[in-house]
Amino acid sequence: MGILDGKRVLITGVLTDTSLAFGVAQMAQEQGAELVLTGAGRGLRLTERTARKLAVEPDVMELDITEATHIEAVRDALAERWGSVDGALHAIGFAPAECLGENFMSAQWGHVGTAMEISAYSLKSLAEVVVPLMGEGGSIVGLDFDATVAWPAYGWMGVAKAALESTSRYLARQLGPQGIRVNLIAAGPIKTTAAKGIPEFQQFEDGWNPRAPLGWDVRDIEPVARSTVALLSDWFPATTGEIIHVDGGFHAVGA
Repeated sequence: MGILDGKRVLITGVLTDTSLAFGVAQMAQEQGAELVLTGAGRGLRLTERTARKLAVEPDVMELDITEATHIEAVRDALAERWGSVDGALHAIGFAPAECLGENFMSAQWGHVGTAMEISAYSLKSLAEVVVPLMGEGGSIVGLDFDATVAWPAYGWMGVAKAALESTSRYLARQLGPQGIRVNLIAAGPIKTTAAKGIPEFQQFEDGWNPRAPLGWDVRDIEPVARSTVALLSDWFPATTGEIIHVDGGFHAVGA
């Protein structure tokens, strides 16, 4: 028996088989979950193609998290399909190129607003999809990158991640009485498609492993997947509003 036996889980953010969300989907299936994936825009076909690489090919629904009509349509489709939802993975993030790199002062609100809406406010939007279907409680888990410090080249995406962390705490406070847990996994750097958009990502790749007490492999998504699946399960029944670092211990030591 797996720790997600009988669970119905909505997974966002699967683009390729190197995506952190793909690793979560793969492990969630291994642990017994039934899945639905979502994709948006030009990425929808990528999600559909990558879904075929899972042991059991899940259905893929279109969800542009910035579109109210999509939120309602996916919620209605899940209600018709499953009746209830037990868990959801938030693996949604985007910042225009103008928000990344070392030109922090040059970014304009139009670009910053896009980063904030898609990378932070979207956690609340995803909750709008699944919370009405979590009548017996559930778990929402988001993927994060530690926002307690200012990182090289991360720019306004770092600010958006700080907003994501705060959003998760407020959602945890709001949804806790309904038995719904909201937590984040602060992952170390992983060489995903999204990482290619971060200027000077090589700095993270070169510097993380030597400093992390447990070491770190930027190509290994399994530790993040295992931790996320654990939070989606019933094994953390009294944990909410938490940020769990899965980074080899990097966050805990000085330079």
